[in-house]
Amino acid sequence: LPEEVGAALSGLRVLSLRRNRLARLPAAALRHLGRLAELDLSHNRLRGLGDGGALAGLRGLRKLSLSHNELGAEGPGLPPRLTELGCLEELDLSFNRLRRLPEGLGRLRHLRTLDVDHNLLPSFPAPLLELAALEELDCSGNRHLGALPEGIAALRRLKILWLSGTGLASLPEGLCQLSALESLMLDGNRLQALPAGFGRLQRLKMLNLSSNLLGEFPSAILALPSLEELYLSRNQLSVLPPHLCQLHQLRTLWLDNNRIRYLPDSIVLLHSLEELVLQGNQIAILPEGFGQLSRVTLWKIKDNPLIQPPYEVCMKGIPYIAAYQQELAHSQPALKPRLKLVLMGLKDAGKTLLRRCLMEENEQREDMGSLEAGNTQHRAFPGQQQDIGRVTVGKGIEVMDWTADAERGLTFIVYELAGDPSYDVIQSFFLSPGALYVLVVNLSAYVPQHFYPSVGYFLHWLSSKVPHAVVCMVGTHADLCAERELEEKCLDIHHQIAQQEKRDAEGLQSLVQQVDEALGQDFDLRCSSPHAAFYGVSDKNLRRKKAQFQYLLNHRPQILSPVLPFSCQDRCQVRRLRDKLLSVAEHRDIFPNLHRVLPKSWQVLEELHFQPQAQQLWLSWWDSARLGLQAGLTEDRLQSALSYLHESGKLLYFEEHLTLREYVFHNLPRLIDILNVFCQRDATVLLQKLLSDTQIDELRTTQLHHYVEGFLLHGLLPAHVIRLLLKPHVQSREDLQLILELLEKMGLCYCVNKPKCKPLNGAAAWYKFPCYVKNEVPHAEAWINGTNLSGQSFVVEQLQIEYSFPFIFPPGLFARYSVQINSHVVQRSDGKYQVYAYRGKVPVVVSYRPARGALQPDTLSIASHASLPNIWTAWQAITPLLEELNVLLQEWPGLYYTVHVLCSKCLKRGSPNPHTFPGELLSQPRPEGLTEIICPKNGSERVNVALVYPPTPTVISPCSK
Repeated sequence: LPEEVGAALSGLRVLSLRRNRLARLPAAALRHLGRLAELDLSHNRLRGLGDGGALAGLRGLRKLSLSHNELGAEGPGLPPRLTELGCLEELDLSFNRLRRLPEGLGRLRHLRTLDVDHNLLPSFPAPLLELAALEELDCSGNRHLGALPEGIAALRRLKILWLSGTGLASLPEGLCQLSALESLMLDGNRLQALPAGFGRLQRLKMLNLSSNLLGEFPSAILALPSLEELYLSRNQLSVLPPHLCQLHQLRTLWLDNNRIRYLPDSIVLLHSLEELVLQGNQIAILPEGFGQLSRVTLWKIKDNPLIQPPYEVCMKGIPYIAAYQQELAHSQPALKPRLKLVLMGLKDAGKTLLRRCLMEENEQREDMGSLEAGNTQHRAFPGQQQDIGRVTVGKGIEVMDWTADAERGLTFIVYELAGDPSYDVIQSFFLSPGALYVLVVNLSAYVPQHFYPSVGYFLHWLSSKVPHAVVCMVGTHADLCAERELEEKCLDIHHQIAQQEKRDAEGLQSLVQQVDEALGQDFDLRCSSPHAAFYGVSDKNLRRKKAQFQYLLNHRPQILSPVLPFSCQDRCQVRRLRDKLLSVAEHRDIFPNLHRVLPKSWQVLEELHFQPQAQQLWLSWWDSARLGLQAGLTEDRLQSALSYLHESGKLLYFEEHLTLREYVFHNLPRLIDILNVFCQRDATVLLQKLLSDTQIDELRTTQLHHYVEGFLLHGLLPAHVIRLLLKPHVQSREDLQLILELLEKMGLCYCVNKPKCKPLNGAAAWYKFPCYVKNEVPHAEAWINGTNLSGQSFVVEQLQIEYSFPFIFPPGLFARYSVQINSHVVQRSDGKYQVYAYRGKVPVVVSYRPARGALQPDTLSIASHASLPNIWTAWQAITPLLEELNVLLQEWPGLYYTVHVLCSKCLKRGSPNPHTFPGELLSQPRPEGLTEIICPKNGSERVNVALVYPPTPTVISPCSK
C-alpha cells in the first residue's frame, strides 16, 4: 500500500484491506492514519506485524481484524506493542495458527470482543483472565485447549462464550459464576456431565452441547428459566426428564441422533417451541396432545420406529399429527397388520411362479382347516388349472393382497415388479420405506460372471431409493440344480454381496476421511489453490457433506442371509420361505410399522374405498367425502385420513395439485394396468389393443400402424389414440384428460402443443413420452462440445453443470426429468439422451451420458452459453432446471452423486476431460474481491469467477438437501 495513500487520507476513520495479498504490514501508509478507528487486514498473507510500532501508533483504534493470515506460521507471533492499543474494543485474531498470545494482553482494558478461534493454542491463555471488560470470547477450534481454568470466573461481564471443538472433558465450577452469560457453545467436546452449579447461569438463553458424550440429560439445565435454545444432538441420551416443561421459554430443541425411546408427556406444554428436531432416535409413540405444539415450524422426525402416529403421518408435520390424535380420540384405535412385500429380480428370475406357489400353499393350509371343520367346499390344488387373483405371466407390474396368516390377521400387499427395463420409468414409484423386499435369482441360469446384473444392480437400485431396506434373497429353480451346484451358487451370491457391500462402504469411508482432512485445513488454505481438495468449499458445506456420507454408511441395506433355495416342487421349501417372511415381518425391531395404530374411522375409510363394488378408476372428492361420512369422518377430518392413505401407498391423492386434488385414485390395480400400457414396447400388442374394434376400415388401420411406429421411435401419440389404448379404463374425454394430468404429474409424458391460455380449437393434442425416444440429436452433442454445426468454436462463454453418479444412475430419471423441465423451456428438440431447448432466447442443453466402462460414472449435465457480460442470463436459464433436477433427486435419499461446474476455458478448447470445480460453490456466496480463478489444467489461464459462482447462491447443491 503506497505511503501516499495514507498521506492523502490522513482523516480516514475506516480502512478495509481485506482479501488482498499483503505479505507485510503497510507501516508507511498507516503512520499517517492517526485518526483511524477501524482497520480490517483479514484474508491477506501477513506472516508478522514487525515490531508492532505501526499499529501501536493508531491510538484511537477501536476495531482491528487480523483474521485469516499466517501470523503464527513462523517467528514470535504477535508483537508485545499490540497491547498499547488502549482504546481497542474488538480484536479478531482467528485462523492464524497462533500458539500463544502477548503477555500484556490484559492491558486492553476496553476490549469487549476477542476472537481467537481456530488457532493452535495449547492451553487457555492466562492473559485473557485480566480482560475484565470482555463480553464476547471465541476460542473454538483450538483442539488442544483441553481445560478451562477456575479463574475464568473473573470474566464477569462475559455474555457470549464459544468453546466448540476445544477438547474439553469437564468444566470448572468457576464457569458457573459467569452470571451475565447468555450464549454458551460447548459442542464437539468430550463432556459427560455439567458442573453442579451450572443452574446458576440464570441469564443463559442459548446452550449448545451437541456432539459430546452425555449419557444422561443434565438436570442442572432445568434450572435455567431464560433458556430459549437448547442443542443436544449426537449424544448418548436415552431418557428425557419428566419436568422438561420447566423450560417454558424454550423456542428451539434439538435432540437428534441420540437413543431416546419416548418423550415425556410434559413436552406438549412447551408452547413457545418453534424448532423440534428428533430424527435418528428410537421413538415409537408420541405423547397425547402432541398437536398442541402448533408453533413448531422446523420439525424433523425421520429414522424413528414410529407406530403411533404412523411414520407417514409424522412426516407430514404437526398439523397432521394433531388431526390424527383428534381422530383417535373420536374413534377407538385399530390394529391391522399389513405389510408391503415387493418381489424384484430379472425378467426370468421366477417371481410369478414363486408368488403363485406361496399363495397356493396358503390356500392349501386354509383348505385343510376347512376340511377338518367339516367344510367340503372345493378348492384347486397345485397341478389343477387355476387363476390366482390377477396373475398373468409377463403382464408387467402386479399388485394384490395375500393373507399369509389368517389367525394373526397378517396381510401382505404384494407388488411383483417387472424385470423388463422398459418398466424402469415407473417401477421406482413402488419402492418405499417400511416394505419387505424379496430379491429373486434364477439359480439354474445364474453364473458368477453375471452377479451384478442379477443381484448387485438391484441392491444398488434399492439402497439408493430406500436406505436401510430389508432384503430377503431367494434362489428359484433350485430343483434344476445338483446339490453341490446349488450350494456353490448360493455361497457365491452370498460372497459377492459381501464384497460389493465392503467396496461401497470402504469407498464412503474414504470420502469421509477426505472431508475430515479438508476440515482439518484452514479455509484459506483450501482457497489458495484449485489443486486443493474441495477447493473453496466452506466448512459448513463440508460438514453437511460428511453428514451425508455418514448417513449413507449408517443406512446400508439389511440383507438377510443366507440365500434361500426355492422350488415349487418342494413343499418344505415353500413352507420354509413363507415362515421366514412371516417371522421377519413380525420382528418388531425390523418392522415396527407393522404394529402401527390407526383410528378406527381411518381403517373403515380404507376398506370402503376398496370394497368390491368400487370398480371405477377414481372417485371424485365428493364421492370420497360420502364414504368418509359412512366411516364417521366429517369433511374437515377427511383430508388427513386421505393424506395418510396416500403416504402409505394405499391410494393416490395429490392435495396440492390444482386439478388432481379434486379426485381420489383408489383403484391401484387398474391404475397400474394403465401404467403398464405405456411401458409396452411390443408393436403387435399395441396394435391389438388399437384394432380391437372390428369396424375399423383399412385406411384407419394404416393410420394406426403409423401412430404405433411413431410412438415406438419418437414417443409421440395424439390424445385420441391414447384413449383407444386405454380402453376399457377410459370411457369419456374427462377420464382421458384426468389420466393424462396424472401421467404428467408422475413424469411419464407432457403435452407437446398445450396452449398457454386458449383451448386448442379442435386441433389434436399430442403427447410426448420421453422414455420411448430413440433418435439422436447430433447438433445438441456438437453444442455441448463447444462447436456449432459448421464445426467452428463458439466465441461466447459456456456454462455447464455436471451431475456424476458413480454407483448407479436412477432408472427412468432422465425420462422423468425431461417431462419436469417442460414448463420451463420452449422450442425443444428431444433425443434419446438429450434435450435441446430455449429458456426465453437463451439456449439450454440437457444431456445424459451412460458410463462407458466399469470405472466411469454416468453423468447428466445442464448447459447454456452467453457472452461474458451477459453470463448472468445463462445462469438464469439453467437455475430452474437445476432446481427441478434436485427436487427429483430428493426421491433418492440413499443415492451418492456429485455435482461439478465444468471449466469454461477447457470447454472452449474442446478438452475431453475439462477441469471441474466443486458443485458446493453453487450454494455459496461469491467471495468478496475474487475476480478470477486459475484453471489447474493450464496454469496460465484464468477463469472469470462469474463462470463458476452463480450471481446469487440460490442453486441447491447435493449436500444441502
